[in-house]
Amino acid sequence: MTTAVSDELSVELRGFRKVQRLAYECAEAVAARLRPGVTEREAAHMQREWLRARGVRDWFHLPFAWFGDRTAFVNFRLPLQFFPTNRRLEPGMPFILDMAPIYEGHTADIGYSGSLGTNPVQDRLMADLEAHRELLLREVRERRSLREIYEDVDRLMVRQGYANRHRAYPFGVIAHKVDRVGQRRWSPHVFGFGTQSLRGLAADALHGHREGWSPLWSPYRFSDHPPRPGLWAVEPHLGFRGTGAKFEEILVVTDSRDPEQSAFWLDDDLPHVRRWAEEK
Repeated sequence: MTTAVSDELSVELRGFRKVQRLAYECAEAVAARLRPGVTEREAAHMQREWLRARGVRDWFHLPFAWFGDRTAFVNFRLPLQFFPTNRRLEPGMPFILDMAPIYEGHTADIGYSGSLGTNPVQDRLMADLEAHRELLLREVRERRSLREIYEDVDRLMVRQGYANRHRAYPFGVIAHKVDRVGQRRWSPHVFGFGTQSLRGLAADALHGHREGWSPLWSPYRFSDHPPRPGLWAVEPHLGFRGTGAKFEEILVVTDSRDPEQSAFWLDDDLPHVRRWAEEK
């Protein structure tokens, strides 16, 4: 982890870090198996089977895969358009793998961007995402409102020459809270989302509405409040002329008065962070 926290909190966070690393290991393993002609549905199935073989039985949401211009959510207007299709991967084509497994009661939600061979546009998008990770952490530590931070992310994207593609997500969210869930051998899902997680998010939304906060980090008025302590799955998503790229990982927010302990990324040993370090 990036900073020292209490022993009790560290024990709890280790479970979330474990499943987040498991999800990224899955993304890297599946990315290495992608070949021309593989469909989005096949790539999503690969993720699901890889994680099931390692004990995952529940999901915040089932795995997604987006190829080509679908990485930038081109013409996405309906929720069903997010689900994997029969779009086939081609040489040089960008892809995004997105999965949210629950393991031993801990939730992760990750996004992994890559391409089949070289794709200079997506490489540039990935490089420019580093500034967004830095901005998000800095402004959360400053306790600016979630809505203000969202607007600053938007402004940074405009300066970089990109389009905001996380606005295409339901409610335009850049992040949402994640929590522990009860362990079960099997849990049903509705429209690709685990019912336990949906119930937890709905309970947070109801509780937050009464207290003036939301578990969804959006550009709307209901997110006009300081960051709420907890775990946030954050996913800035850039788009440029039919190519998209993002990362998604957990940001930890606490009520500490120490700036470094008030907010920190759960893990700095992740593929996109290692990539940025290698490029310097």
